[in-house]
Amino acid sequence: MTTVQTPPAPPTAIRPRVAARTGLYAVLAVNVAVVTYFFVQAGFASNTLIVLGRLCGLFGGLLMAFQLLLVARLPWFDRRIGMDRMTLWHRWTGFSLLWTLVGHVVFITFGYGDSSGLDPVNQLVDLAETTEGVLRALVAWLLIIGIGAVSARWARRRLAYETWHFLHLYTYAAVVLAFTHEVAVGTTFVASSLATAYWWTLWGFALGAVVLGRAVLPLWRNWRHQLRVSAVVPESDNVVSVYITGRDLDRMGARAGQFFLWRFLTRDRWWQANPFSLSAAPDGRGLRLTAKAAGAGSAALRHVKVGTRVFAEGPYGAFTAMHRTRPESLLIAGGVGVTPIRALLEELDGHAVVIYRVSNDRDAVLYDELRDLAATKGAELHLVTGPPVPDRLAAPELGRLVPDIADRDVFLCGPPPMMNAVLGSLRELDVPKPQIHFERFSLAG
Repeated sequence: MTTVQTPPAPPTAIRPRVAARTGLYAVLAVNVAVVTYFFVQAGFASNTLIVLGRLCGLFGGLLMAFQLLLVARLPWFDRRIGMDRMTLWHRWTGFSLLWTLVGHVVFITFGYGDSSGLDPVNQLVDLAETTEGVLRALVAWLLIIGIGAVSARWARRRLAYETWHFLHLYTYAAVVLAFTHEVAVGTTFVASSLATAYWWTLWGFALGAVVLGRAVLPLWRNWRHQLRVSAVVPESDNVVSVYITGRDLDRMGARAGQFFLWRFLTRDRWWQANPFSLSAAPDGRGLRLTAKAAGAGSAALRHVKVGTRVFAEGPYGAFTAMHRTRPESLLIAGGVGVTPIRALLEELDGHAVVIYRVSNDRDAVLYDELRDLAATKGAELHLVTGPPVPDRLAAPELGRLVPDIADRDVFLCGPPPMMNAVLGSLRELDVPKPQIHFERFSLAG
């Protein structure tokens, strides 16, 4: 299998993640300044509450556009920042948007109520009945509050991913309703032709990014590559590997460590997308995913027939050799988290140490492949077995297995409790943060 060997970036080079993150922060800061300028230029209302309400509304509109950019899944940002961090930003931006819009409604309602003498409820009803666009804005506001509620941790744990994702689609309806409200009654929107052009450009860019990243690119890639299942190979009682072929796969741009959202176009599963990592480095001729039966979607993979058409969204993720900072590496896998680790070992050059953490030998999926790869590449391989307690990957044990750990890049993938424990051990061992690479494979939007 032919793979691309990627040397680490020179120590003086700007890291891709830093460059992308700085770029996003700069874009947001510039737009905050522009929105503030247009707000001041439009003049102030006599009522302080109305002034605050309008300002909250403007920044709410800006945050909504920024939120669309975060969920667009644009390849350039995703490969440099990663879904993990984009999802975290998406979450905090969403809650900031929620409270900003709550402030907008509360301040505007009380501000106009102070002038008219109406109580807040009657004032809100009056605005909805007499002012164009306000009723649409209230519907958008209620939709966003509902989406914010189902995004809370306690609610998210109780919802199936498909249900949670379907409810989030109402965000797009809220965006359209909010934008029509801004067009209809936004003082700053109509304050000048320059302000109007700015807001149209901002919303056009944000919505265009979503259409490009979530629809155009996936459709074009799948039409171009024509993916099909070429083999289904059971690895154990509850783990299976699926081999995918297609056209021009050398031009897909996938990297070891990345994942796709896979849809197997069968009669009963075409609508369901599941995120699975590549378990072998892409070689331009085929792709492989390896999954453990953890639900109906992953369990059904064992029964997928050869020749089944596949619709894949991706590749996604920044868990790749692009972010290397050191010539040598440490790869730590837990359970089925071995899949991207196995692919990375195949692609990485330089000396590598691999630690595979499982409960017992029977759970060591792909271990034979890891052992053969390690022998071929001159890597060290450690299979660590036993119950979670005591912690077999605590700082003293890691330091014993890898004495020069602070001089290596560390790639980590596994169950959340294990990852959290290992990250704590890495901090105790003074491994610099830029050398620690991990991704929880969560999805924004």
